[in-house]
Amino acid sequence: MADFSGFYKLTVAERQKIIKAHAGLTDAELAALNDMGALKPELADRMVENVIGAIHLPLGLATNFRINGKDMVIPMALEEPSVIAAACRAAKLCLPEGFRAEADEPVMTGQVQLMDVPDLELALRNLDTNRHEILKIAGEYMKPHKRWGGKVLDFHSRALQSEKGAILLVEFDINVSDAMGANMVNTTLEGVAPTLATLSGGKTCLRIITNLAVKRKVRASALWKKGAIGEDVVEGILNGYALARADIYRCATHNKGIMNGIDAVVLATGNDWRAVEAGAHAYASMGEYHPLTRYEKNEKGDLLGSIELPMAVATVGGAVNSSPTAKIALKIAGIKTSQELAMACACVGLANNFAALAALGTVGIQAGHMKLHAKNVAVIAGAQTPEEIDAVAAELAEKKNFGSDFAKEILDRIRQAKK
Repeated sequence: MADFSGFYKLTVAERQKIIKAHAGLTDAELAALNDMGALKPELADRMVENVIGAIHLPLGLATNFRINGKDMVIPMALEEPSVIAAACRAAKLCLPEGFRAEADEPVMTGQVQLMDVPDLELALRNLDTNRHEILKIAGEYMKPHKRWGGKVLDFHSRALQSEKGAILLVEFDINVSDAMGANMVNTTLEGVAPTLATLSGGKTCLRIITNLAVKRKVRASALWKKGAIGEDVVEGILNGYALARADIYRCATHNKGIMNGIDAVVLATGNDWRAVEAGAHAYASMGEYHPLTRYEKNEKGDLLGSIELPMAVATVGGAVNSSPTAKIALKIAGIKTSQELAMACACVGLANNFAALAALGTVGIQAGHMKLHAKNVAVIAGAQTPEEIDAVAAELAEKKNFGSDFAKEILDRIRQAKK
Protein backbone atom coordinates (compact mmCIF):
# COMPACT_ATOMS: atom_id res chain seq x y z
CA MET A 1 0.00 0.00 0.00
CA ALA A 2 1.40 3.38 -1.00
CA ASP A 3 1.99 6.06 1.59
CA PHE A 4 -0.66 8.72 1.02
CA SER A 5 0.30 10.89 3.99
CA GLY A 6 0.79 14.48 2.84
CA PHE A 7 -0.68 13.56 -0.56
CA TYR A 8 -2.48 16.90 -0.75
CA LYS A 9 0.84 18.80 -0.46
CA LEU A 10 2.30 17.22 -3.60
CA THR A 11 2.19 18.47 -7.17
CA VAL A 12 -0.08 16.78 -9.69
CA ALA A 13 2.93 15.07 -11.28
CA GLU A 14 4.15 13.78 -7.92
CA ARG A 15 0.72 12.39 -7.07
CA GLN A 16 0.54 10.69 -10.47
CA LYS A 17 3.88 9.00 -9.83
CA ILE A 18 2.59 7.59 -6.54
CA ILE A 19 -0.73 6.40 -7.96
CA LYS A 20 1.02 4.85 -10.97
CA ALA A 21 3.08 2.67 -8.65
CA HIS A 22 0.15 1.98 -6.30
CA ALA A 23 -2.31 0.87 -9.01
CA GLY A 24 0.19 -0.53 -11.51
CA LEU A 25 -0.81 1.96 -14.21
CA THR A 26 0.78 1.66 -17.63
CA ASP A 27 2.48 4.58 -19.37
CA ALA A 28 -0.54 4.83 -21.68
CA GLU A 29 -2.93 5.02 -18.72
CA LEU A 30 -0.78 7.69 -17.10
CA ALA A 31 -0.79 9.65 -20.36
CA ALA A 32 -4.61 9.52 -20.33
CA LEU A 33 -4.60 11.07 -16.87
CA ASN A 34 -2.24 13.77 -18.11
CA ASP A 35 -4.61 14.71 -20.95
CA MET A 36 -6.61 17.36 -19.10
CA GLY A 37 -7.79 19.26 -22.14
CA ALA A 38 -8.71 22.90 -21.56
CA LEU A 39 -8.46 22.39 -17.80
CA LYS A 40 -4.80 23.00 -16.97
CA PRO A 41 -3.30 20.92 -14.13
CA GLU A 42 -2.45 23.97 -12.02
CA LEU A 43 -6.04 25.22 -12.31
CA ALA A 44 -7.57 21.83 -11.54
CA ASP A 45 -5.29 21.56 -8.51
CA ARG A 46 -6.88 24.72 -7.12
CA MET A 47 -10.46 23.63 -7.77
CA VAL A 48 -10.53 20.34 -5.81
CA GLU A 49 -8.23 18.34 -3.58
CA ASN A 50 -5.72 15.57 -4.40
CA VAL A 51 -5.98 16.10 -8.15
CA ILE A 52 -4.40 13.43 -10.39
CA GLY A 53 -6.14 14.24 -13.69
CA ALA A 54 -9.49 15.07 -15.23
CA ILE A 55 -12.33 13.14 -16.81
CA HIS A 56 -13.80 14.11 -20.13
CA LEU A 57 -17.36 14.22 -21.43
CA PRO A 58 -18.44 15.07 -24.96
CA LEU A 59 -19.72 18.62 -25.34
CA GLY A 60 -22.44 18.87 -27.96
CA LEU A 61 -25.03 21.40 -29.07
CA ALA A 62 -28.81 21.19 -28.93
CA THR A 63 -30.12 22.98 -32.00
CA ASN A 64 -33.56 24.18 -33.16
CA PHE A 65 -34.41 25.85 -29.85
CA ARG A 66 -36.49 29.01 -30.02
CA ILE A 67 -37.20 30.36 -26.54
CA ASN A 68 -39.47 33.39 -26.14
CA GLY A 69 -38.86 34.19 -29.80
CA LYS A 70 -35.06 33.98 -29.54
CA ASP A 71 -33.18 31.29 -31.49
CA MET A 72 -30.56 29.51 -29.38
CA VAL A 73 -28.05 26.70 -29.57
CA ILE A 74 -27.63 25.15 -26.13
CA PRO A 75 -24.45 23.33 -25.04
CA MET A 76 -24.91 19.94 -23.39
CA ALA A 77 -22.24 17.78 -21.74
CA LEU A 78 -23.01 14.08 -21.18
CA GLU A 79 -22.01 10.57 -22.21
CA GLU A 80 -25.41 9.03 -23.01
CA PRO A 81 -26.21 8.57 -26.70
CA SER A 82 -29.42 9.97 -28.21
CA VAL A 83 -30.12 12.65 -25.57
CA ILE A 84 -28.85 15.56 -27.67
CA ALA A 85 -30.42 14.19 -30.85
CA ALA A 86 -33.74 13.75 -29.05
CA ALA A 87 -33.67 17.32 -27.74
CA CYS A 88 -32.93 18.68 -31.22
CA ARG A 89 -35.79 16.72 -32.80
CA ALA A 90 -38.31 17.67 -30.11
CA ALA A 91 -37.37 21.34 -30.40
CA LYS A 92 -37.72 21.24 -34.19
CA LEU A 93 -41.17 19.66 -33.99
CA CYS A 94 -42.62 22.60 -32.01
CA LEU A 95 -41.34 25.26 -34.40
CA PRO A 96 -42.04 27.94 -35.51
CA GLU A 97 -43.52 28.98 -32.15
CA GLY A 98 -40.95 27.12 -30.06
CA PHE A 99 -40.93 27.37 -26.29
CA ARG A 100 -42.29 29.95 -23.89
CA ALA A 101 -40.47 30.24 -20.58
CA GLU A 102 -40.23 32.35 -17.46
CA ALA A 103 -38.02 32.25 -14.38
CA ASP A 104 -38.55 33.62 -10.89
CA GLU A 105 -36.17 36.11 -9.35
CA PRO A 106 -33.01 34.33 -8.10
CA VAL A 107 -34.09 34.00 -4.49
CA MET A 108 -32.45 31.31 -2.36
CA THR A 109 -33.42 30.32 1.17
CA GLY A 110 -30.96 29.66 3.97
CA GLN A 111 -31.76 27.97 7.28
CA VAL A 112 -30.43 28.57 10.79
CA GLN A 113 -31.20 25.79 13.27
CA LEU A 114 -31.50 26.67 16.96
CA MET A 115 -31.75 24.00 19.67
CA ASP A 116 -32.36 24.05 23.42
CA VAL A 117 -34.59 27.12 23.18
CA PRO A 118 -36.11 27.56 26.66
CA ASP A 119 -39.35 29.21 25.50
CA LEU A 120 -40.31 28.80 21.85
CA GLU A 121 -43.22 31.24 21.92
CA LEU A 122 -41.11 33.92 23.57
CA ALA A 123 -38.27 33.30 21.14
CA LEU A 124 -40.57 33.66 18.13
CA ARG A 125 -41.87 36.96 19.50
CA ASN A 126 -38.36 38.24 20.19
CA LEU A 127 -37.24 37.47 16.67
CA ASP A 128 -40.24 39.22 15.20
CA THR A 129 -39.84 42.26 17.48
CA ASN A 130 -36.19 42.59 16.48
CA ARG A 131 -36.80 41.97 12.77
CA HIS A 132 -35.26 45.27 11.67
CA GLU A 133 -32.05 44.67 13.65
CA ILE A 134 -31.72 41.09 12.40
CA LEU A 135 -32.18 42.10 8.76
CA LYS A 136 -29.69 44.95 9.17
CA ILE A 137 -27.03 42.59 10.57
CA ALA A 138 -27.67 40.01 7.86
CA GLY A 139 -27.56 42.74 5.24
CA GLU A 140 -24.04 43.72 6.25
CA TYR A 141 -22.80 40.36 5.02
CA MET A 142 -24.48 40.88 1.64
CA LYS A 143 -22.95 44.32 1.04
CA PRO A 144 -20.18 42.97 -1.24
CA HIS A 145 -22.89 41.60 -3.53
CA LYS A 146 -25.18 44.64 -3.48
CA ARG A 147 -23.81 46.13 -6.70
CA TRP A 148 -24.94 43.00 -8.55
CA GLY A 149 -28.40 43.06 -7.01
CA GLY A 150 -27.77 40.67 -4.14
CA LYS A 151 -29.62 41.45 -0.92
CA VAL A 152 -31.41 39.96 2.07
CA LEU A 153 -35.16 40.20 1.47
CA ASP A 154 -36.75 38.87 4.65
CA PHE A 155 -36.80 36.02 7.15
CA HIS A 156 -39.45 33.88 8.79
CA SER A 157 -39.31 31.59 11.80
CA ARG A 158 -41.07 28.36 12.71
CA ALA A 159 -40.96 25.70 15.40
CA LEU A 160 -40.49 22.01 14.58
CA GLN A 161 -40.56 18.85 16.67
CA SER A 162 -37.85 16.26 16.13
CA GLU A 163 -36.37 13.18 17.77
CA LYS A 164 -33.83 15.51 19.33
CA GLY A 165 -36.47 17.79 20.73
CA ALA A 166 -37.87 21.14 19.64
CA ILE A 167 -36.13 23.03 16.83
CA LEU A 168 -36.44 26.74 16.14
CA LEU A 169 -35.80 27.24 12.43
CA VAL A 170 -35.08 30.70 11.06
CA GLU A 171 -35.16 30.93 7.26
CA PHE A 172 -33.74 33.85 5.26
CA ASP A 173 -34.78 34.68 1.71
CA ILE A 174 -31.82 36.15 -0.17
CA ASN A 175 -31.61 37.46 -3.72
CA VAL A 176 -28.33 36.05 -5.02
CA SER A 177 -28.39 37.78 -8.43
CA ASP A 178 -26.67 35.67 -11.12
CA ALA A 179 -24.82 33.39 -8.68
CA MET A 180 -25.95 29.98 -7.47
CA GLY A 181 -25.69 31.60 -4.05
CA ALA A 182 -24.45 28.93 -1.65
CA ASN A 183 -21.35 30.78 -0.47
CA MET A 184 -22.99 34.16 0.03
CA VAL A 185 -26.04 32.64 1.74
CA ASN A 186 -23.98 30.45 4.07
CA THR A 187 -21.67 33.37 4.95
CA THR A 188 -24.70 35.51 5.79
CA LEU A 189 -26.25 32.79 7.93
CA GLU A 190 -23.08 32.26 9.90
CA GLY A 191 -22.77 36.00 10.43
CA VAL A 192 -26.29 36.54 11.77
CA ALA A 193 -26.54 33.30 13.77
CA PRO A 194 -25.00 34.64 17.03
CA THR A 195 -27.66 37.38 17.14
CA LEU A 196 -30.40 34.79 16.65
CA ALA A 197 -28.96 32.67 19.44
CA THR A 198 -28.89 35.63 21.81
CA LEU A 199 -32.47 36.68 21.03
CA SER A 200 -33.86 33.15 21.30
CA GLY A 201 -31.75 31.88 24.16
CA GLY A 202 -30.98 28.79 22.06
CA LYS A 203 -27.89 27.07 20.75
CA THR A 204 -26.85 27.60 17.13
CA CYS A 205 -26.54 24.41 15.10
CA LEU A 206 -26.80 24.13 11.30
CA ARG A 207 -26.46 27.27 9.16
CA ILE A 208 -26.90 26.21 5.56
CA ILE A 209 -28.65 26.94 2.27
CA THR A 210 -31.48 24.66 1.15
CA ASN A 211 -31.44 23.21 -2.37
CA LEU A 212 -35.23 23.05 -2.38
CA ALA A 213 -35.34 26.49 -4.01
CA VAL A 214 -39.12 26.87 -4.27
CA LYS A 215 -38.79 30.65 -4.61
CA ARG A 216 -36.46 30.25 -7.59
CA LYS A 217 -38.58 28.17 -9.94
CA VAL A 218 -38.63 28.08 -13.71
CA ARG A 219 -41.53 27.26 -16.01
CA ALA A 220 -41.60 26.42 -19.71
CA SER A 221 -44.17 25.20 -22.20
CA ALA A 222 -44.50 24.23 -25.86
CA LEU A 223 -47.27 23.21 -28.25
CA TRP A 224 -46.72 20.24 -30.53
CA LYS A 225 -49.33 20.25 -33.27
CA LYS A 226 -51.12 17.03 -34.10
CA GLY A 227 -50.43 17.56 -37.78
CA ALA A 228 -46.68 17.70 -37.15
CA ILE A 229 -46.28 14.75 -34.78
CA GLY A 230 -49.30 12.55 -35.54
CA GLU A 231 -52.27 11.53 -33.42
CA ASP A 232 -50.59 8.28 -32.38
CA VAL A 233 -47.71 10.25 -30.83
CA VAL A 234 -50.12 12.56 -29.02
CA GLU A 235 -51.96 9.61 -27.51
CA GLY A 236 -48.75 7.72 -26.79
CA ILE A 237 -47.36 10.66 -24.80
CA LEU A 238 -50.61 11.11 -22.90
CA ASN A 239 -50.62 7.40 -22.05
CA GLY A 240 -47.06 7.57 -20.78
CA TYR A 241 -47.80 10.69 -18.75
CA ALA A 242 -50.84 9.00 -17.20
CA LEU A 243 -48.65 6.11 -16.04
CA ALA A 244 -46.09 8.49 -14.54
CA ARG A 245 -48.84 10.17 -12.54
CA ALA A 246 -50.25 6.85 -11.37
CA ASP A 247 -47.07 4.92 -10.52
CA ILE A 248 -43.99 6.12 -8.62
CA TYR A 249 -41.70 3.56 -10.25
CA ARG A 250 -42.47 4.92 -13.70
CA CYS A 251 -42.46 8.50 -12.39
CA ALA A 252 -38.89 8.18 -11.13
CA THR A 253 -37.71 7.26 -14.63
CA HIS A 254 -39.97 9.88 -16.21
CA ASN A 255 -38.26 12.57 -14.14
CA LYS A 256 -34.83 11.05 -14.76
CA GLY A 257 -35.45 11.54 -18.48
CA ILE A 258 -36.12 15.22 -17.84
CA MET A 259 -32.88 15.52 -15.89
CA ASN A 260 -30.96 13.86 -18.75
CA GLY A 261 -31.29 17.13 -20.60
CA ILE A 262 -31.17 19.54 -17.68
CA ASP A 263 -28.09 17.98 -16.08
CA ALA A 264 -26.26 18.11 -19.41
CA VAL A 265 -26.83 21.86 -19.74
CA VAL A 266 -26.00 22.44 -16.07
CA LEU A 267 -22.76 20.49 -16.40
CA ALA A 268 -21.77 22.17 -19.67
CA THR A 269 -22.10 25.60 -18.06
CA GLY A 270 -20.07 24.73 -14.96
CA ASN A 271 -23.00 24.57 -12.58
CA ASP A 272 -23.81 22.31 -9.63
CA TRP A 273 -25.89 19.50 -11.14
CA ARG A 274 -26.13 17.79 -7.75
CA ALA A 275 -27.90 20.80 -6.25
CA VAL A 276 -30.26 20.99 -9.23
CA GLU A 277 -31.03 17.26 -8.99
CA ALA A 278 -31.69 17.48 -5.24
CA GLY A 279 -34.04 20.41 -5.69
CA ALA A 280 -35.89 18.83 -8.60
CA HIS A 281 -36.62 15.51 -6.91
CA ALA A 282 -37.45 17.12 -3.56
CA TYR A 283 -39.90 19.39 -5.37
CA ALA A 284 -41.39 16.38 -7.16
CA SER A 285 -41.90 14.81 -3.72
CA MET A 286 -43.93 17.66 -2.26
CA GLY A 287 -47.30 16.05 -1.61
CA GLU A 288 -46.96 12.77 -3.51
CA TYR A 289 -44.05 12.15 -5.86
CA HIS A 290 -45.24 13.52 -9.19
CA PRO A 291 -43.98 14.22 -12.72
CA LEU A 292 -42.14 17.51 -13.22
CA THR A 293 -43.85 17.85 -16.61
CA ARG A 294 -47.50 18.00 -17.55
CA TYR A 295 -49.25 17.13 -20.82
CA GLU A 296 -52.76 17.82 -22.07
CA LYS A 297 -54.60 17.86 -25.38
CA ASN A 298 -56.32 21.02 -26.56
CA GLU A 299 -59.59 21.24 -28.47
CA LYS A 300 -57.75 20.84 -31.80
CA GLY A 301 -56.06 17.66 -30.67
CA ASP A 302 -52.65 19.33 -30.34
CA LEU A 303 -50.38 18.46 -27.43
CA LEU A 304 -49.47 21.09 -24.84
CA GLY A 305 -46.47 20.22 -22.67
CA SER A 306 -45.19 22.18 -19.70
CA ILE A 307 -42.61 21.90 -16.94
CA GLU A 308 -42.04 23.55 -13.56
CA LEU A 309 -39.21 22.97 -11.09
CA PRO A 310 -36.68 24.80 -8.91
CA MET A 311 -33.60 25.91 -10.86
CA ALA A 312 -30.65 27.31 -8.94
CA VAL A 313 -28.07 27.95 -11.66
CA ALA A 314 -25.47 30.66 -12.15
CA THR A 315 -23.63 32.59 -14.81
CA VAL A 316 -20.99 33.90 -12.38
CA GLY A 317 -18.91 32.47 -9.54
CA GLY A 318 -17.54 29.06 -8.67
CA ALA A 319 -16.69 26.65 -11.47
CA VAL A 320 -18.45 28.93 -13.96
CA ASN A 321 -15.52 31.36 -13.68
CA SER A 322 -12.87 28.67 -13.21
CA SER A 323 -13.76 26.42 -16.12
CA PRO A 324 -12.72 27.79 -19.52
CA THR A 325 -15.27 25.60 -21.33
CA ALA A 326 -18.12 26.75 -19.07
CA LYS A 327 -17.59 30.36 -20.10
CA ILE A 328 -17.42 29.32 -23.74
CA ALA A 329 -20.67 27.36 -23.38
CA LEU A 330 -22.48 30.39 -21.98
CA LYS A 331 -21.10 32.55 -24.79
CA ILE A 332 -22.23 30.06 -27.44
CA ALA A 333 -25.75 30.07 -26.00
CA GLY A 334 -25.78 33.86 -25.71
CA ILE A 335 -26.80 33.55 -22.06
CA LYS A 336 -26.03 36.49 -19.76
CA THR A 337 -28.19 35.94 -16.67
CA SER A 338 -29.05 33.08 -14.35
CA GLN A 339 -32.71 33.43 -15.30
CA GLU A 340 -31.91 32.98 -19.00
CA LEU A 341 -29.89 29.87 -18.16
CA ALA A 342 -32.70 28.50 -16.00
CA MET A 343 -35.16 28.92 -18.89
CA ALA A 344 -32.80 27.16 -21.30
CA CYS A 345 -32.45 24.25 -18.86
CA ALA A 346 -36.21 23.91 -18.46
CA CYS A 347 -36.84 23.94 -22.21
CA VAL A 348 -34.22 21.25 -22.82
CA GLY A 349 -35.68 19.16 -20.00
CA LEU A 350 -39.17 19.42 -21.49
CA ALA A 351 -37.84 18.59 -24.96
CA ASN A 352 -36.05 15.47 -23.75
CA ASN A 353 -39.10 14.31 -21.82
CA PHE A 354 -41.32 14.82 -24.88
CA ALA A 355 -38.90 12.86 -27.06
CA ALA A 356 -38.64 9.97 -24.59
CA LEU A 357 -42.40 9.68 -24.19
CA ALA A 358 -42.92 9.92 -27.95
CA ALA A 359 -40.55 7.00 -28.52
CA LEU A 360 -41.77 4.92 -25.58
CA GLY A 361 -45.41 5.40 -26.52
CA THR A 362 -44.94 4.34 -30.15
CA VAL A 363 -41.95 2.46 -31.60
CA GLY A 364 -40.04 2.00 -28.34
CA ILE A 365 -36.91 3.74 -27.18
CA GLN A 366 -34.23 1.16 -27.91
CA ALA A 367 -34.12 1.35 -31.70
CA GLY A 368 -32.81 4.90 -31.89
CA HIS A 369 -30.85 4.69 -28.67
CA MET A 370 -28.95 1.55 -29.61
CA LYS A 371 -28.21 2.85 -33.11
CA LEU A 372 -26.36 5.77 -31.54
CA HIS A 373 -24.90 3.56 -28.81
CA ALA A 374 -23.36 1.35 -31.51
CA LYS A 375 -20.43 3.75 -31.85
CA ASN A 376 -19.63 3.34 -28.16
CA VAL A 377 -19.71 -0.45 -28.58
CA ALA A 378 -17.34 -0.12 -31.55
CA VAL A 379 -14.86 1.86 -29.45
CA ILE A 380 -15.09 -0.67 -26.61
CA ALA A 381 -14.33 -3.41 -29.13
CA GLY A 382 -11.12 -1.63 -30.10
CA ALA A 383 -12.06 0.45 -33.14
CA GLN A 384 -9.71 3.41 -33.27
CA THR A 385 -10.12 5.44 -36.45
CA PRO A 386 -13.35 7.23 -37.41
CA GLU A 387 -13.62 4.90 -40.41
CA GLU A 388 -13.40 1.78 -38.23
CA ILE A 389 -15.89 3.14 -35.70
CA ASP A 390 -18.43 4.07 -38.39
CA ALA A 391 -18.08 0.76 -40.23
CA VAL A 392 -18.46 -1.37 -37.10
CA ALA A 393 -21.37 0.74 -35.82
CA ALA A 394 -23.17 0.52 -39.17
CA GLU A 395 -23.06 -3.28 -39.21
CA LEU A 396 -24.08 -3.54 -35.56
CA ALA A 397 -27.14 -1.41 -36.30
CA GLU A 398 -27.95 -3.26 -39.50
CA LYS A 399 -27.79 -6.67 -37.82
CA LYS A 400 -29.38 -5.31 -34.61
CA ASN A 401 -26.73 -7.13 -32.65
CA PHE A 402 -24.91 -4.79 -30.27
CA GLY A 403 -22.78 -7.31 -28.41
CA SER A 404 -19.11 -6.46 -27.90
CA ASP A 405 -17.99 -9.89 -29.11
CA PHE A 406 -19.84 -9.39 -32.38
CA ALA A 407 -18.28 -5.93 -32.70
CA LYS A 408 -14.80 -7.47 -32.32
CA GLU A 409 -15.62 -10.00 -35.06
CA ILE A 410 -16.63 -7.17 -37.39
CA LEU A 411 -13.49 -5.17 -36.55
CA ASP A 412 -11.22 -8.17 -37.14
CA ARG A 413 -12.89 -8.77 -40.49
CA ILE A 414 -12.44 -5.12 -41.51
CA ARG A 415 -8.76 -5.14 -40.58
CA GLN A 416 -8.13 -8.45 -42.32
CA ALA A 417 -9.69 -7.05 -45.49
CA LYS A 418 -7.22 -4.16 -45.47
CA LYS A 419 -4.17 -6.42 -45.38
